[in-house]
Amino acid sequence: MLRSAVLRTPGPGSIYADVLTSSAPRAATVVMVHGGAHSGECFLGTPDGRRGWAFAFADRDFRVVVPDWPGIGRSGHVPAEALDGAFVVSGLAALLGKISGPVVLLVHSMSGCYGWRLAEICRDRIIGVVAIAPAPPGNIQPEAHVIREDRDTIEVDTFGRRLVMAKSEWNVPTADEVVQKYVGDSAYFPRSYADQYRNGLLGIPPRIRIERRNVRGSQVRVEDPKRLHGLPVFFMLGDRDLDHPRDFDERIAIWLSENGARTEFCYLPERGISGNGHMMMLETNSDALAGIIIDWLCRL
Repeated sequence: MLRSAVLRTPGPGSIYADVLTSSAPRAATVVMVHGGAHSGECFLGTPDGRRGWAFAFADRDFRVVVPDWPGIGRSGHVPAEALDGAFVVSGLAALLGKISGPVVLLVHSMSGCYGWRLAEICRDRIIGVVAIAPAPPGNIQPEAHVIREDRDTIEVDTFGRRLVMAKSEWNVPTADEVVQKYVGDSAYFPRSYADQYRNGLLGIPPRIRIERRNVRGSQVRVEDPKRLHGLPVFFMLGDRDLDHPRDFDERIAIWLSENGARTEFCYLPERGISGNGHMMMLETNSDALAGIIIDWLCRL
């Protein structure tokens, strides 16, 4: 039997989080942190109406905490000028401080860089990190080349692609962005629900979007990578994720290992699973993927 509750943190970077607990929970709590344009809802349910990863983990007796970033979704309003990666990390660190016992951090996409920093500053609490197609830390991400900049926008070249970003307006994904990035070439995304999925997406704060491209070295960094020594990391990547080619993401895993993390790189085709894109927790084989992660967690 599962019990649900809500956890809130106080202050200007307050966080709303859903909590799922079984009748006999394990010692470790899994904290699932969403990526850009999303909220914790992506771990609670899928566009086609199935239960999300949070329930799959809770069914296996993990206590699961699913936050919205500070300033995002149900966590409440924060002025755009205050919302950057350091602010998000600070809010998430405060959340971890309210959770008793060890924590496993599960991060996806843009929250990957926050996870590496959290693993550094909360190393005494975090016993493992699960990284799903994660953003790299600023330590190893190439800086975007600034082509031009004015008061309102900045245009950059990032990985051979020109991108114009607003400096004060939130970025709401367009239909093309949803098709190209989030759905992409996935063989498992429930495409008949793509419009419904897009309608539930949120904006990305402007400073966070600019940081994600590491403009002028602004991406969140790990200040002392050696703090990651001995940290178990499970890194999962599909072969249809257009923004996360294996050769680049594998560099993150190599960097982690070079700094002493115990990294397991799970490239899904090597497990006999081909066709997954960026939003693995929403795709039709999401339960099978959750099972792979849970099996790893049970070995910690």
